[in-house]
Amino acid sequence: MQAWKQYQEQHKDRFLNELVDLLKIPSVSARSEHKNDMVTCAEAVKQQLLAAGATTASIYPTDGHPIVYAEKIVDASLPTVLVYGHYDVQPADPLELWHSGPFEPVIKDGKVYARGACDDKGQFYMHVKALEVMSQTNTTPTNIKFLIEGEEEVGSPNLGKFVKAQKELLKADVILISDTAMISMDTPSIDIGVRGLSYIEVEVTGPNRDLHSGVYGGAVANPLTILAKMIASCHDENNHITIPGFYDDVVEATPAEREKMAKAPHNDGDYAADLGVQELWGEKGFTTNERTGIRPTLEVNGLWGGYTGEGAKTVLPSKAYAKISARLVPNQSSSVITQKLLSYFESIAPKGVTVKATEHHGGEPYMTPIDSIEYQSAAKAIESTFGKEPIPVRGGGSIPICALFEKELGIKVIFMGFGLDSDNLHSPNEKYDIANYYKGIETIPYFHWHYAAAKKA
Repeated sequence: MQAWKQYQEQHKDRFLNELVDLLKIPSVSARSEHKNDMVTCAEAVKQQLLAAGATTASIYPTDGHPIVYAEKIVDASLPTVLVYGHYDVQPADPLELWHSGPFEPVIKDGKVYARGACDDKGQFYMHVKALEVMSQTNTTPTNIKFLIEGEEEVGSPNLGKFVKAQKELLKADVILISDTAMISMDTPSIDIGVRGLSYIEVEVTGPNRDLHSGVYGGAVANPLTILAKMIASCHDENNHITIPGFYDDVVEATPAEREKMAKAPHNDGDYAADLGVQELWGEKGFTTNERTGIRPTLEVNGLWGGYTGEGAKTVLPSKAYAKISARLVPNQSSSVITQKLLSYFESIAPKGVTVKATEHHGGEPYMTPIDSIEYQSAAKAIESTFGKEPIPVRGGGSIPICALFEKELGIKVIFMGFGLDSDNLHSPNEKYDIANYYKGIETIPYFHWHYAAAKKA
């Protein structure tokens, strides 16, 4: 084990420089103009896996962006760990809010700033370097497989087909994912679950063309006004979601689980100050950590229509649009909730407009039992390098493919994220603490060691 730390210390500058090179590739899966960049990034990931010690690595084309698969098989009798990550990143907009170019990585104050720094290039690349550390010190205690996809940020539309077709290739004992966060470096934690996702778009159409708001205003329904009222109706005075049947299948957290969550250090004042808001907002009767972990939510992700350019234009728009997402908790179904959302917006439309609601993508919530040897191995690994036992928490984000993995491969997912909630994921100035990056590389080999020992016992 000491050899792991020595090797990492000797090569840490190179480890960081390699990550910086990966962050320079604008692998934005949502934009067609980056199709070639996606191929370039997939090839770079393949080459780095081979350099790190993978015995084989291949790029598999899909109907969208390619998937990278690699493996290092040490001994067929050893347990196999399947590492999942994604090399695609979110669009960088709005560009004017970035302090530096999103694909021109800058190291400042012990952090690397770039799109994808934490989500998920910095985090999956920790596993690539952990493979190198173990390979170069001849201490790899498990077989390791890598599945690094290029479509996570657009809902992984082709991953399901790949997993179903490649069950034998992906056969493993556990799936390890670093695409989550921990509370802090002082208070390490492990996500024991992530929320599901339902994502829709709503289009409201009024008159057959844009109108002069002075001539027609007051006589014709304004699609923007109607859409705003429809969205406002989704929450009551207690910020409880009003869509019929939305909470029907929610599994309420037990008092014991809520008590355990309450042990995580949190200060609402500091939280609000960090976000630049004077007061927090959310469902009445729940704490901030509960609102972002154990409760479902409904949020507007985009709202537009009419004139949005410089200066003024007195127009009554023909159309208005909104992108709306719901985060789901255990026992909620993304397909059921999506249908409820679509039906709700179509049913409440006044006669002066027409409403078209369509689905984008979704995913199921996921939970990991904390009494499993897989979770216990992760907890022991973190305790080995942090010197304290991690707190189990529920993550607020979504990783839609977790339920798919368990269904198709019949194995559990373990989350070992080293990011922070303050890393500006999906926002301008995304960052990743270099200390967290190094700590992840240091910790991951311990998971493999503890897991191999537990499986052998």
